[in-house]
Amino acid sequence: MAGTRAAIRYAKAVLSLATEQNVADTVNNDMKLITSAISENEELGQVLKSSVIKSEVKKSALTQIFPNINGISSNLFDVLVSNKRIDILEEVAAKYSVLFDVQIGKEVATVTTAVPMTDELEVKVLAKVKELTNKAVELENIVDESILGGFILRVGDKQYNASIANKLNKLRREFTLN
Repeated sequence: MAGTRAAIRYAKAVLSLATEQNVADTVNNDMKLITSAISENEELGQVLKSSVIKSEVKKSALTQIFPNINGISSNLFDVLVSNKRIDILEEVAAKYSVLFDVQIGKEVATVTTAVPMTDELEVKVLAKVKELTNKAVELENIVDESILGGFILRVGDKQYNASIANKLNKLRREFTLN
């Protein structure tokens, strides 16, 4: 919990600085790169969280792994190392991307389907998204066979459940009440 709050504070500070210098989009690309690199490479995550490995070694490794990132992004490494918080780099990068999306008015809509989405279903989902929000939306598809069919759409704090499993549960409740 404390790590998450700290990550949000660092992310807000980096976003503010990047916005002032008109490089928020570039820094967002860096943050997405950092997040995916750490999440996909278990060894890198372990190195950053290790209390045995010196902070300078961690910083050196990061500058070698990410040689072409923006100065603001690389300065984040310095700040986190000097504050002994380099272990939360992945969280900071992820929070930055979320805050950046909010700043530009973009939301991520999570669509849970029983099978991977078809183009036809994507059109229906986007139509439903337009009913729920007037923001630009990026669709993220999660496959969960337990919903049997249909879809569950989550945009921000709103959820629309059009799954077969949900409809069956409603029927079951109706029959048990009567």
